[in-house]
Amino acid sequence: MSLPRAKLTKNFPGCPVEATLSFLDGKWKGVILFHLMDGTLRFNELRRKLPAVTQRMLTKQLRELEDCGLISRKVYPVVPPRVEYAMTPLGETLKPVIKALAAWGDEHVFCRPDGMELREASGVPAAALQA
Repeated sequence: MSLPRAKLTKNFPGCPVEATLSFLDGKWKGVILFHLMDGTLRFNELRRKLPAVTQRMLTKQLRELEDCGLISRKVYPVVPPRVEYAMTPLGETLKPVIKALAAWGDEHVFCRPDGMELREASGVPAAALQA
């Protein structure tokens, strides 16, 4: 079984982009961090914000973000258990990166009923410009 990319950061050839992306590797990590930028969220609040993610996958992605120190997990000793997630100070340093990704998506990604489409700022589909 191969190790996840996040576990291999010491083996990267020195590219800071690749190393940084290894900590955000995964379909949901960036989205989780995006939602945690507004503040602390409970597990089920995150699930409601990410309806397409399974509980197992959300748990896995949260654990990996916690393991690398980007988020913190606080468990309250109550019945039923209450768990809250928040960005750590290290995670907070990614806010400008996540905001930049969101701004780029707002400007260039257009969702249609049959899928997403990339467009230039002029509104022309990117695929049409390559032809």
